[in-house]
Amino acid sequence: MAGNGDNAGFEVLISSDSHVMEPSEILAERAPSVYKDQVPRFPKLKLGESFQTHPGGSDPTCRIKEMETDGLSAEVLYPTYLLPHFAMDDAKLQEVSFRAYNDWLIDYCRTSPKRLLGIAAIAVYNIDEAVKELERCAKAGLIGSIIWQAPHPDLPFHSEHYNKFWAASQDLNLPVHLHILTGHGYHKETVFGNRRSGVEHYRGSVNLKLKEIIDAFFELIFYGVFERYPKLRFVGVENEIGWMPFMLQQWDYYYNRFKKVNPPPITKNPSEYFKNQVFGTFFRDTVAGHNFEWWGQDNCMWSNDYPHGNSTWPESRKFIDRDLGHLPPDIRKKLVYTNVKDLYNIDIPHPGHQ
Repeated sequence: MAGNGDNAGFEVLISSDSHVMEPSEILAERAPSVYKDQVPRFPKLKLGESFQTHPGGSDPTCRIKEMETDGLSAEVLYPTYLLPHFAMDDAKLQEVSFRAYNDWLIDYCRTSPKRLLGIAAIAVYNIDEAVKELERCAKAGLIGSIIWQAPHPDLPFHSEHYNKFWAASQDLNLPVHLHILTGHGYHKETVFGNRRSGVEHYRGSVNLKLKEIIDAFFELIFYGVFERYPKLRFVGVENEIGWMPFMLQQWDYYYNRFKKVNPPPITKNPSEYFKNQVFGTFFRDTVAGHNFEWWGQDNCMWSNDYPHGNSTWPESRKFIDRDLGHLPPDIRKKLVYTNVKDLYNIDIPHPGHQ
């Protein structure tokens, strides 16, 4: 396998968070005729414009070559232009749009199903339809689901609305993924309203982004979702992870301080649920690199965010050496390979045997 860095000859890398670049008309081409004029159209970009930095974003054959340039064996794939549309208010239109995207993604991944690992976009307004789409995508080879990170205000994660979907995800052994910039959060006003400008832009990039994922995991843990579904697994995607140990420490402290006077429907420390059922992706997170000396070796997964502009491609191994080079080889292997392989139960060939 091609690659860069001193470890290119033997270290297997899987990116836990990479992206496709959806062609402009893929939804209209696949949606039922009654919806063809309503589904979103994505930007028509020339190569080199915005996120369209390389042809592999939309061409899977080119992508395999681009992965080899970066020394990767496989990538877990999320959408790019579809992400803001998790904030749609039209439930049926979202459902139709996401199904069309999944059809395209299934075809994309068929080019190399052991290396291109797709995550199905699932609309969860109608849970019965969400379960059907999850089952369909699982049969087609997709390895998990992405739902909104910031739920609709009427549908918080702790509500019974999601129970059938949680149960199906658990039974199918398919992780549920929460990606930044999805759902009814701060970015909804950015996409469908007024864009934050000036100093306020930074509030969204850091403060509000973290608030959404913290709130999501709080609901799933403290309201007993993980207690009721002990084999259900979630992945926080592109929210980084350097903040996680502190938050878990605080949750454990206040749970034990107040559980006798205000008991939540859980039986373990919040950090135990997190350890057993939650994973996080990271890249360019040097704080996380130091945390791994004592925390998170079994729950966290490296990523390159390819082909977005802040990706570590084509020098991912250099950044891995920078952030993880001080760690013992067995811990480093977990973070760049084993944790992803085990989470999705996938068979990834080693370099030189592909």
